[in-house]
Amino acid sequence: MNSEPGPKNIALLGSTGSIGENSLDVVRQHPEHFRISYLTAYRNTEKLIAQAREFRPTGVVIADPALYDTVKEALRGICEVYAGQDGILTILQDPQVNLVLNALVGAAGLLPTYRAILAGKQVALANKESLVMAGQLISRAVRQLNVHLLPIDSEHSAIWQCLQGERRENIRRIILTASGGPFRTWTREKMKRVTVEQALAHPNWAMGPKITIDSATLMNKGLEVIEAYWLYQVRLEQIEVVIHPQSIIHSTVEFVDGSVKAQLGVPDMRIPIQYALTYPERLPLQVEYLSLARIRQLTFEPPDLKRFPALELAYQALRSGGTAPAVLNVANEVAVQRFLQKEIGFLDIPRVVEKTLQAHAVQNDYSIDNLLEIEKWTREFANRV
Repeated sequence: MNSEPGPKNIALLGSTGSIGENSLDVVRQHPEHFRISYLTAYRNTEKLIAQAREFRPTGVVIADPALYDTVKEALRGICEVYAGQDGILTILQDPQVNLVLNALVGAAGLLPTYRAILAGKQVALANKESLVMAGQLISRAVRQLNVHLLPIDSEHSAIWQCLQGERRENIRRIILTASGGPFRTWTREKMKRVTVEQALAHPNWAMGPKITIDSATLMNKGLEVIEAYWLYQVRLEQIEVVIHPQSIIHSTVEFVDGSVKAQLGVPDMRIPIQYALTYPERLPLQVEYLSLARIRQLTFEPPDLKRFPALELAYQALRSGGTAPAVLNVANEVAVQRFLQKEIGFLDIPRVVEKTLQAHAVQNDYSIDNLLEIEKWTREFANRV
């Protein structure tokens, strides 16, 4: 599985979130194949300390510098402790690390993804925002440095698996499936009264709060459309979204001869995580196995862009190009956070995003530094909205 001797050494960014915890469970099942070299967390010191005591990494990073002393004292004699974004960027340079699994949430994952690629590391990517914000820069760096970018999102893992042995020029359509979230059948009038607790109750997946809200608004699917555009180098009109409430078919690829490939499985993130870690091979995994006879029925419907305008905003941002998707992403982060804090309503989320996009002057040529400045402007403007 690994061309280098010994286990694959992994720097796991965002180890205390849902993707991070599922990734550690995969590592637990295959200790002979994987070693955790580094763990990072934002503020969850209790979970980070427990993970470090179990996996004995070379080091950990606590992103909030105010918590450095707490973690340092708890892990004295166990591993090195770093703090802040500088700490994350430092561990990416360690030559022993040959795979970076980026499970950070939001724009915070952009710079680590970019720096890991520049350092020549394989990147297993759960942070879709990296490609949403800087797809042009990251795609160019991946090609120039011949680095593997391994998708972890279940939809993009499905497409990746469907494309094995296929030629990209034979793709007719990529069809991303979406559960539709908890409000799939609700009217706009009823959605005006959505509570945070209702929005966090995803029918199929166990995810962190930000991604769960994005799934409820369908913004998550919009971000995945942009991610697919950069990962698979297809035209925007070749990417479609279909609502599939059962979340069993994770995505499909249609080819020019009319043949369609689909990847199916129970909704368990450990499956796409392990595929990224073991590619191009597969290993056994202790998960629930799919029984089509028990499920009996799979259903599909088109997305309703009037009830869920966030998806259309993502398409518009990608058509605008340049820095528009970065603004879309950051404005959405701000709006979701304000909703989670019960300061705005559920339907206000896409409104904040739309107004911020309308105020932004798109830049077609940009650098990472430009994007960081645009991120700052977007946060300030969206918060004012």
